[in-house]
Amino acid sequence: MTRIFSLPTVTAISAAIATALSAPAMAGGLSLNEQSASGMGTAYAGRASSALDASTVFGNPAGMSRLTAQASGGFAFIDANIDIKDASGAATGTNKGDMVPFKTIPFGYYVNPLNDDWHFGIGLYAPFGGDADYESTFQGRYKGTTTQIQVVTVQPTLSYRINDRVSVGAGPTISRIDGTLGFNLDTTLLGGGDAEVESSGHDYGVGYNIGVIADVTDNTTVGLTYRSKTDFELRGETKARDLPPAGAGLGLINGDYRGKLDFTAPETAEFSVTHRLTDQWTLHGGAVWTRWDRLDRIVINNSGAVGALEQLNEEVQWRNTWAYAVGAAYQVNPNWVLRAGVALDEAPATNEFRSVRTPYGNRKVVSLGAGWSPTRHLTVDVAYAYLRESEADVNQPTENLRPGYAATYETEAHGVSAQFTYKY
Repeated sequence: MTRIFSLPTVTAISAAIATALSAPAMAGGLSLNEQSASGMGTAYAGRASSALDASTVFGNPAGMSRLTAQASGGFAFIDANIDIKDASGAATGTNKGDMVPFKTIPFGYYVNPLNDDWHFGIGLYAPFGGDADYESTFQGRYKGTTTQIQVVTVQPTLSYRINDRVSVGAGPTISRIDGTLGFNLDTTLLGGGDAEVESSGHDYGVGYNIGVIADVTDNTTVGLTYRSKTDFELRGETKARDLPPAGAGLGLINGDYRGKLDFTAPETAEFSVTHRLTDQWTLHGGAVWTRWDRLDRIVINNSGAVGALEQLNEEVQWRNTWAYAVGAAYQVNPNWVLRAGVALDEAPATNEFRSVRTPYGNRKVVSLGAGWSPTRHLTVDVAYAYLRESEADVNQPTENLRPGYAATYETEAHGVSAQFTYKY
C-alpha cells in the first residue's frame, strides 16, 4: 500500500520543486528568469557576455570588471494563463485552469570597484519560484492541489580583471527554499470522503556562481557562466487530515509527521556571444544547459509515521535540457536604446512523467524592451515578454485512493519588468 502515498507526496515536493528550478522560463510554477529588465528585453540572449548593468552579478560575475560603481534594482510582474481541455478521469470535478496567481518578483544588485582590477558586488534575487492553487473541486485534485515554492538567494561576488580583454568572477550563492504542497485522497472505499495531505518544508543551501568574460575581437565578446548544483535537506512536516478510522491498519492515520527530503538542484552552464555590428546595432546570442538527469529518484522519510507514511520514494527520471536565445539592441541616440529577442526552451519532464504539478511543454518567448538614460547617472529599463508553450498532455493512471486523471494543458504568460540603475 506504499504507493498510495508515494506519488502524491513525493511528487508534491520533487516535481513541484523540480519544475520550479527548471531551465529559463517566465511564469509561476516554472523557474524564474526575471533577474533583470535590461536582460528581459533581449529574451536574456547575451546575458553572460553583455554586462549591461549590476545585474551581471547573476548573469556573469566576471562582467562586474567592466562596470563603474552602481546600484540596480526593480520588479517583474508575471500574469500566467493556463487552459485545461479534453479532461477525463475516474473522479468527477471541475477544470477551471488559470491556477497560477499574478506574481511580483523583486531583484536588486550593487557593484563597486575596489581598485583597477578588483570589483565587489552583491545580489539579492529570486531564482526559483512557483505558486499554483487549483480550485477545491478540481477533477485532478488527487494528483495535486496546491504548489507554492519560493527561493531567495544572496550572492556576494568578486571579479578580477586579468588584462584589458579577459576577466573572471565568482561568488557563493546562499539560498533559502520554502515549499508547501498539497493533494487529496479518495477514501470513499474506507468509509470516508476526500482526505487532505499537505507537505511543507524549508532549508538553506550553498552553491556558487563562476564566470569568465573575454573580448575575442574589438567588437565581439564571449561569456561563460557556470552555476553549481545546490544541495538541500528540506525539513518540515506532512499533515494528514480527514482520513477515516478504517485506514489506520494501512498507516493512514491523521496527524503531523516530521519529514526530511534530500534534494539536489542541478547545475547549469550558459554560453553567450555579444557582437557590436555597428555603432548602433548590437547582436546577442546564447545557450543554457541544465543537468536535470541528477533528479532520478526522490526519497522522503517521515519520523513518527508508520506503515505507508514512514518512507516514501518516487522515480522521476528528468532529462537534461537546452535553452536558446537570440536578440538585438538598437542605440537610437545616447539616451535611448531599443531591444528585442526570441527564445526556445525545452521542458525537463517527459510525457511519461508529466503531472498536474508539471503540466508544461516546450516554451517559446518573444520580448521587447527599451532603456532610457535621462542623465549620465540614471538609467531606466523596461521590458515586455510573451511566453507560449506547446500543448502538454497529462495522463496519470488510477492508483489506490487516487483516481486517474488526463488532460491537455495550454499555457501562456505575459511578463512586464522595470529596472532602475544609478551610477555613482
